[in-house]
Amino acid sequence: MLMAHPVLLTDLLERYEALRVLHAEDGSVEARQRLEDVSYTLCIATGTRDIDSALTAARRQLAGASDARPASGVSGARPDDDALMAGA
Repeated sequence: MLMAHPVLLTDLLERYEALRVLHAEDGSVEARQRLEDVSYTLCIATGTRDIDSALTAARRQLAGASDARPASGVSGARPDDDALMAGA
């Protein structure tokens, strides 16, 4: 099974949480659409069909990746929106 890069998963989880809060506070159509988009991308990146499963899978993958990551870590570079959506 293909696994998403830990940087991508971290970024998606951060976006999801931020957009979930924004949608709860704002409730706008734009916030809802952005939340749906990141939810869909999380599902694709984790090979799941619903957001709860995607969140669980992403967190498990990250927990496993942090155990296997070399001491030097990851560069901190984050993919842009176009790069994220290209695979979706």
